[in-house]
Amino acid sequence: MWEYPRPPRVEPVDRPLRVEVLRPDGTPVVLASTTRGHRVLETSQAPAYYFPPEDVDLTLLRPSPTVTFCEWKGVATYLDLVVGDDTGRRVVADVAWTYASPTDRFREIAGHLAFYANRVDRCRVGDHEVTPNDGDFYGGWITPDVVGPFKGGEGTQGW
Repeated sequence: MWEYPRPPRVEPVDRPLRVEVLRPDGTPVVLASTTRGHRVLETSQAPAYYFPPEDVDLTLLRPSPTVTFCEWKGVATYLDLVVGDDTGRRVVADVAWTYASPTDRFREIAGHLAFYANRVDRCRVGDHEVTPNDGDFYGGWITPDVVGPFKGGEGTQGW
């Protein structure tokens, strides 16, 4: 990933992507699954994967008040996970983000959703289970085909 470009680029993914969460009773639920995903490659960061909204169970997500700005992609809004029912509910803040109107360079991911692997229970890229990126800022997914060190852990924000 040190050979990834700056400015970053977006590209289609040729492998299935999947995100799972657990209900409060431990039952797994597929939050997102696609064969039409994209990833954003940026120097020093593990790829972030984006899902078309049609391939996400949007009934499990609620708007969050969180908003951030990326110098490359523009304004991102966030979504919280709400899974379960009145007998048990699990809420995870800012589990996903989306760019409703990204810059022209990233128009392919407009309205697509990306998920923090460290805020859900399981993510997969093809046959590989994802290792979450350290920290709470970068949402990269680490698989065996990307090599660090990665931005995100303590002391790495300013590289």
